[in-house]
Amino acid sequence: MTRIIAGPAGSLTLEVPSAGTRPTSDRVRESLFGSLESSDAVRGAAVLDLYAGSGALGLEAASRGAGAVDLVEKAPAAAGIVRRNAAKVGKALAGGGPALRVHATAVQAFLRTARGPYDLVFLDPPYDLADADLAADLEALAPLLSPHATVVVERASRSGAPTLPATLAPLRDKRYGDTTLWWLQPISESQSR
Repeated sequence: MTRIIAGPAGSLTLEVPSAGTRPTSDRVRESLFGSLESSDAVRGAAVLDLYAGSGALGLEAASRGAGAVDLVEKAPAAAGIVRRNAAKVGKALAGGGPALRVHATAVQAFLRTARGPYDLVFLDPPYDLADADLAADLEALAPLLSPHATVVVERASRSGAPTLPATLAPLRDKRYGDTTLWWLQPISESQSR
């Protein structure tokens, strides 16, 4: 069972696709959001949840005070679930929550037309996504980030660290059993010189 952990929508149960996704566990989400909130990365943030699955990461951010949330999911059945979950969370936030926008499209197609800037981005791609495809996603994402953005990539621990474009730098990583989270940040022009 996947649920919203904290905020006004806390304890709300989310629908999860029956196949093709791997929801982030409550334990990992709780640790992740504890870290993000301690660095003040959530409240008021423009959030982007790529490979949204059930939408749990982006919707958790919405419940914790994000300013706007875009959820991107290509699979039609999963995108429908994200829409239903977003409607449920929006109702729990009683009109005081952020704009929740669901985009039923491929990540690369979305990134080509997105405006940004985004302050907080989650990438939780399928474990079988090729390293080159993830690297291309990060390359396309980088120009859409605010200067102090945080990007969190979730992958199988066995996959190793993502290949980063020259415009992103690693902050840290943390392993949770067979899952590892990597925190990334944009490199400013002055840092790259």
